[in-house]
Amino acid sequence: MPLGLLALAIGAFGIGLTEFVIMGLLPEVAADFAVTEAAAGWLISGYALGVVVGALLLTAATTRLPRKAVLLSLIVLFIVGNALTALAGDYGLAMIGRIIAALCHGAFFGIGSVVAASLVAPAKKAGAIAIMFTGLTAANVLGVPFGTFIGQQFGWRATFWAISGIGVLAFIGIAVLVPVLRHSGEHISLRSELRAFRSGQVWLSLLVTVLAYGGMFGAFTYIAYTLTEVSGFASGSVPWLLVLFGAGLVVGNWLGGRLADRSIDGTLIFFIAALIVILGLFGLFADSQPATIVALFLMGGFGFGTVPGLQSRIMIYAGQAPTLASGANIGAFNVGNALGAWTGGLGIAAGLGYTSPIWIGTAITAAALVVMLIAKATARNLRPADAEAPAVNESAVAVH
Repeated sequence: MPLGLLALAIGAFGIGLTEFVIMGLLPEVAADFAVTEAAAGWLISGYALGVVVGALLLTAATTRLPRKAVLLSLIVLFIVGNALTALAGDYGLAMIGRIIAALCHGAFFGIGSVVAASLVAPAKKAGAIAIMFTGLTAANVLGVPFGTFIGQQFGWRATFWAISGIGVLAFIGIAVLVPVLRHSGEHISLRSELRAFRSGQVWLSLLVTVLAYGGMFGAFTYIAYTLTEVSGFASGSVPWLLVLFGAGLVVGNWLGGRLADRSIDGTLIFFIAALIVILGLFGLFADSQPATIVALFLMGGFGFGTVPGLQSRIMIYAGQAPTLASGANIGAFNVGNALGAWTGGLGIAAGLGYTSPIWIGTAITAAALVVMLIAKATARNLRPADAEAPAVNESAVAVH
């Protein structure tokens, strides 16, 4: 395994922790700032929308810059945003800190996916992307439960100080281990990157990402309330229950990457359909603690198992201009995140109870399956050369 993939995974770990840990700390954050559960959830939506802006604008603005230098700069932005969140004296400043940290997220994963894919043989690209995203899954298995525990014991701000420290470690890891990529082929330009969006398959892939990820996060955003108010778990059990969800992410990410290298569309259809079933069963049996434990693991597995395939699919159909499309897809993941948090909050605010986000997520995921089936059917009409366009510029060479 190229050591550069390990460094990218370290960065993904820190960024994933920033995104997800607040879900386990929503009750503490809401109490500290004296806001409602739905308002606390907007810190997740605000982060997600910040990711979208950063994914598009920062990726577009840095297309001609050396990718390693851009990755390091994005990590600096990440550190600043998390430190500001930890220092926030009111809800508004916390939101600003979240948005600043979010700006680096989309561009980091978008550029990082292209870099990861360029470090391995063509047949292993989805697997390489999965390795980078292992940092994201590790953030859920290890970081989120431990971060939630720290926040419950020492205050939620302590968690964000710890995340800032991880950002420093990620900066060092990227500086030392990620190779510099030089392109001997066509010069990268914003105009060439924008050509990717002429593809209908790119747009369908983005829509699948929004809906598939939005469905999972419609259920997961308010999971702390579901676990304590519906399933009957003690609040102190929440961090350890999140380990189950995170373990599902690891298994799903690994399996999804392996299967996507064989059949991207087939893998996505299977995982999305399975997620619909799991969410529906979770909604029905959320008051059962054993059923909830199983559902958490499977929801994480089938939900995150789509990530390598979704990221690989859009890079394939973007052809020779994958960077901006890749960043846009990371933005799409977080549009889905925002959609899930917002619609789930609407369900709770309407008095439909803490299982309503699960049912809303089920409906959104069902829409993702419909779009994915359409995407697969219309992809058959493409010429083989169109369908198998290389995901990255194969003339890229790594220089340490």
